Amino acid sequence: MRTHSTTPFGRRPLSLAMVAAQAATRDFAAKPDTSETVVHKWRLFRALTEAKGPLGVTDRALSVLHALLSFHQETALTLPEAEGRKGGESDSPGIVVFPSNRELSIRAHGMAPATLRRHLASLVEAGLIIRRDSPNGKRFARRGQGGEIAEAFGFDLAPLIARAAEIENLAEELRVENRAIALLRERITLVRRDIVKMIETGMEVGVRFTPLSINGKEIGEWEGLYRHSQALSARYSRGRGRAELEALAGDLAVLAAEIQNLLETHVKQQKRSANESQTERHIQNQITNIPDLEPSLPEGRAESPGSMPEDPEAERAGPSTTEASRTGTGERQGSSTRTYPLDMVLQACPDIVDYGKSGEIACWRDLIDAAAIVRSALGVSPDAWKQALDVLGEHDSSIVIAAILQRGEEIKSAGGYLRVLTGKARAGEFSLGPVLMALLRGKAAKAARERRQAG
Repeated sequence: MRTHSTTPFGRRPLSLAMVAAQAATRDFAAKPDTSETVVHKWRLFRALTEAKGPLGVTDRALSVLHALLSFHQETALTLPEAEGRKGGESDSPGIVVFPSNRELSIRAHGMAPATLRRHLASLVEAGLIIRRDSPNGKRFARRGQGGEIAEAFGFDLAPLIARAAEIENLAEELRVENRAIALLRERITLVRRDIVKMIETGMEVGVRFTPLSINGKEIGEWEGLYRHSQALSARYSRGRGRAELEALAGDLAVLAAEIQNLLETHVKQQKRSANESQTERHIQNQITNIPDLEPSLPEGRAESPGSMPEDPEAERAGPSTTEASRTGTGERQGSSTRTYPLDMVLQACPDIVDYGKSGEIACWRDLIDAAAIVRSALGVSPDAWKQALDVLGEHDSSIVIAAILQRGEEIKSAGGYLRVLTGKARAGEFSLGPVLMALLRGKAAKAARERRQAG
C-alpha cells in the first residue's frame, strides 16, 4: 500500500501543524527497522486518554479516534514496508482507514456529521492522524491483482506509531503527578483533622494559650488560632495544582506543630505540678510529726473539732464549692466560664441568629434570650430546660439549644434529646466541643459539594 502526502480537499486550509505531522511521520518511517515497531492500539489509546490534556484533544475527539481505530482490523499497529524506499522515493508507508461518514458516525455513537467533521479536524491539527484525501475528496482504496490494497485515501494512523513513545511518556508523567497530588490531598486531610481535634482538646481542657507568630501573623488566643485554621482550610479545593497543595500542606504542618507544642507543654506542666504537690505533702507530714516545730495556739483560740471540714478536698476547693454543696446546686457548672467563642458558636449554628433581637446576636445575652425563644418553639418543657440550666449552665444550655435547632431535621424530639444530653453531662460523659466541630465540618462539606455542583 502506498500513500501520498496530500493537501486537504476542498476549502479546508493546510496548516503548519499538518505539515509538521506529515514530516515527522515520514522521518520516522525513513529510519531503519521501523517496520518492526509494534504498538498495541488499545493500550496506546488508554495512554492517549490519560494524556489528552497536554496533547490538546477532548474526550469527544477521542471517541472519534476510537471509532477510527476500530476500522483497523489488527490489534497491533505496524508500519508496512515502503515499496519505493530502496528506489529513493520519498513516499512513506501508512496505515490508512477509509470509512464513510455514515459508518464513522455510527461507530462514534451517532455523532452528528458537523460535530464529526469538527473533531476529525482537531485530531488532524493535534498531529494524531493525517488526511490522505483523494482528488475528489472521497475515501476509498485501490486493490492490486492479488487483492491487496495498493493505494488508499482516508485517514492515516501512522502518526500514532511515530508518537507512541512520546504519548506513553506523557501519560507516565501525568500518572506520577496525579499520584503525588493524591498523596498531598491525603496529607492535607489528615493534618486538617489533627488541627481540628487538637484545637477542640485545647479549648475543652482550657489549655493556657501562649501567643504565637505563624508566617508573620500574630495569634494571641484559641479563637484566633481557630480562625487561622479556617482560613487555611478555605484555600483547599479540588482545582488546586501540585505547587499550591504543597504550599498549603506546609502551612498546615506548621500550624499543627505549634498546636501540638502547646498541648505537650501543658501536659509537661501538669506532670511537674503533680510531682511538686506529692513532694510538698511528704514534707508536711514529716514536719507535723515534730511537735517542737509546731507552735501551740493561744488558749481560747482553738477551733472545735466539729468546725473542721470533713473532706480535705472541699477545704482546698474554697468557700464557693462548699456553699454550692450546701445549697444542693453543686452539679451546676458556672455560667460565667465560656470555653467556646461566640463567633464559633454562631458559625456552627447560624440558624439561631434569626431568633435574635433585630435579627442578630451580638453578645452572649442575645444568645441566651434567643435560646429561650427557640426552646419554647421546639417544644422543650420547662422542667427539661430547668434541669439543663442546673447541670450545664445558661451559656452551654443555650449552645445546646442552638445545636438542636441547627439539626432540627434529624432530631424528632428536642425535649427528649435535651434530657439525654443533660443526663450525660451530669455523668461527665458529654462535651460541647465534638458537637460544634461536627456541625462546622458538616457545613464545610456542604459548601464544598455546592462548589463542585456549581463548577
